[in-house]
Amino acid sequence: MARGWESKGVEAQQADREAAVKAPLPELTPEEVARAARRRMLEVARARAVADRANARSPAHRTMLDAAIQALDDQLK
Repeated sequence: MARGWESKGVEAQQADREAAVKAPLPELTPEEVARAARRRMLEVARARAVADRANARSPAHRTMLDAAIQALDDQLK
């Protein structure tokens, strides 16, 4: 029985995924791992501050969050 084009597409996607999994990952030094983790932490903190800024009602709170966002941006540079 002939296979339809859908099953061939699924088979190709599975083969691509398996090839990506088998591809060797670059070796990272402990310093690179730490740097990446710190960057991710700063990005998450910034996203949280931006979300909090959007919901802030008090002008003083908005000002404090603006300063925190700017400080996080400076650290991310």
